[in-house]
Amino acid sequence: MNNFKTTMLLASMIAMLVLLGNAFGGARGMMFMFILSAGMSFASYWYSDKIVLAQYNAQEVTAQSNPKLYGMVEKLAQNGKLAMPKIYIIPSDVPNAFATGRNPEHAAVAVTAGIQRLLTDDELAGVLGHELTHVKNRDTLISTIAAIIGGAISTIAQFGMFFGGRSDDRDNNANPLLLIGMVILAPLAAAIIQMSISRTREYLADEGGAMLSKNPLGLASALAKIEEYSKYGTLPNANNATAHMFIINPMMGIGASLSNLFSTHPSTQDRIARLKKLSLNPHYRF
Repeated sequence: MNNFKTTMLLASMIAMLVLLGNAFGGARGMMFMFILSAGMSFASYWYSDKIVLAQYNAQEVTAQSNPKLYGMVEKLAQNGKLAMPKIYIIPSDVPNAFATGRNPEHAAVAVTAGIQRLLTDDELAGVLGHELTHVKNRDTLISTIAAIIGGAISTIAQFGMFFGGRSDDRDNNANPLLLIGMVILAPLAAAIIQMSISRTREYLADEGGAMLSKNPLGLASALAKIEEYSKYGTLPNANNATAHMFIINPMMGIGASLSNLFSTHPSTQDRIARLKKLSLNPHYRF
């Protein structure tokens, strides 16, 4: 099912890029964007995880360099019958985390340095369980591809605003209404795709994190702490294209989320309420 969704995502992204090409360059623009999007799709499948990790200056850790974090991930991966993912630390005091990788056999979990200092062991285990559930559910490929291509659509649309619109043999003048429409609608369409990918999956990842850690209240407490901190501190290099990958929207500190309707994440209060209900189920408790 996720393979089908990934294919549909790629097709949607390619279609938007081709439409942008048509708006800015006619038939030649369409052909250029089609070739570009094909190359981006290939690169996104094989290298999207490395691109995102490099964007946040993430550094890989080992059992020797961070035995506590490594051991925690190893135990949770064993609970979920998952291959051991690579583990990365993002050098930032702002607490947050995300997972990436094209499949469970080639996955990575990244956490900020600040999250280790802020959270208790039970809370951190819940966060790591959440991210490993994304890996297990194969959410990581589709979310990372959305980040790479969605960001490209927004950049290309904004770039086109400065360099004119379509020009062909029939009409050598740019259409300003078409340009404005594409500049506004293309990033919006990319954002809608990202929202549809991430919001419904966060609830499932929360439930999976509660199951792996056997402590729904630990994850609930972690979500509350991370969100509160995120209101006052923004993760360096964070942007709208990758915001949906994190356990809590890292753009909250600069007002990127205008409302719950247009947020990449469901309401944290709703997520906490669901986790509290799960805590009443003995299946999710120690």
